[in-house]
Amino acid sequence: MTFTLWLTFFFAACLIAISPGSGAVLSMAHGLNYGVKKTSGTIMGLQAGLLLVFTIAGAGVGSILMASEFAFSAVKIIGALYLIYLGISQWRAKVDVSANEGALASQASTAPDLRKRFLIGFLTNATNPKGIIFMVAVLPQFISHDAPLLPQLLILGMTMCAVDLVVMHSYAWAASSMQRYFRDPRLVKKQNRFFGGILMAIGAALFFVKRSPGT
Repeated sequence: MTFTLWLTFFFAACLIAISPGSGAVLSMAHGLNYGVKKTSGTIMGLQAGLLLVFTIAGAGVGSILMASEFAFSAVKIIGALYLIYLGISQWRAKVDVSANEGALASQASTAPDLRKRFLIGFLTNATNPKGIIFMVAVLPQFISHDAPLLPQLLILGMTMCAVDLVVMHSYAWAASSMQRYFRDPRLVKKQNRFFGGILMAIGAALFFVKRSPGT
């Protein structure tokens, strides 16, 4: 793999990470609710899911999913329903902020445990059919057939995860920096419904995702 090819992939990875999606929405929602430190667990789960999709595409399994109407539809439906479930959970989340004390710490204490935050992040990316479509369509463009496959996949996978880690933490930090504006329980409820609504909308949109023409 040449440096120019890697640099092109790096910029592509930046654009993918920055573009709004379910991972970005989840990072912002958890950043605003729980702070950056606790959101790191969610973001690590996002990276595990991203690596799984990357590995699936790199191993060629993604092509099989794209070729099978049933397999692709199953992944799509599971991913859509999971995002809608997350959105409903966010929408209905209880607000434990004390209006009198203005204690954001009490809100942070209600965060799910690390294992659950990691699992939420993992499933969000692992069940995203749009991620599979992208990987299957784009990843081969950066693979040189004249060089061993595994080292190339390792380099590209590490690059994508490193970029996504920085971007998702940036989203979480930007959201958490606004916590002081959400001391009022009514505002907290509104932001929960805002992010919940976006997650449900993204989940609903996944039902309309189709396989690439010719597959």
